[in-house]
Parts: sequence; C-alpha cells; structure tokens
Amino acid sequence: QVQLVESGGGLVQAGGSLRLSCAASGDTVCISAMGWYRQAPGKERELAATISSADRTTYSDSVKGRFTISRDNAKNTLYLQMNSLKPEDTAVYYCNALALNCDTTKTIGLYWGQGTQVTVSS
Repeated sequence: QVQLVESGGGLVQAGGSLRLSCAASGDTVCISAMGWYRQAPGKERELAATISSADRTTYSDSVKGRFTISRDNAKNTLYLQMNSLKPEDTAVYYCNALALNCDTTKTIGLYWGQGTQVTVSS
C-alpha cells in the first residue's frame, strides 16, 4: 500500500503563486507515473499535469505555461508550482501515483491522496 499526503493549498489572490507537495510513503514499491488532478465544485475531476518516471511532463491546456510539475525521487515527493493563479483554478487538488513491484515492474495499483483545497480570490 502507498499513502499520499498533499499539502500547500490555501487562499491566494489572483496573480499569486502556490506550491503544492505530495509526499508518498508506505510499502516498498516503485513509483512510476505521478500526476495532479483537480476538482472544482460541481465539476468532474480533471487532469492538471502528469510526470513520468523519466520526468516527461504533460499539462492540460488550462494550466500550460503557468504550472510546473516536478518530482524528487529521493524524497518520494511530487510538486506542483502554480503561478499566475486565476479564480478558475479554485478546486481541490489531488495527487496520484502509479505503484509498481520493483522486481517484476507489474502494476500494484493507482493511489490517490486526500486532496488539498486551493482557493483563488479575484
């Protein structure tokens, strides 16, 4: 099992910045791809950004150029640097991680954190 704990959310004015963190802990597994998703009130959860084990990144069009996803494998931590925040970025942000068996590379499961609230005021 893998536990993911997000932190760094809060209230910020439009144009401001926040940095989210997602710390992974638990059984000895290998973490492959990781990602940040977000869910605004009354809306479906949507992808914000992903990063592969080789540090290849993808971004949704809505955050591209403003958000940067990164990871520190030594600390088992995922980050999301969010700049030029807009009121429409207001959402609960969730991280996820794809866990693999380190020996066989077989998928163990996809794990989610509990979410952290980001509120951007206009």
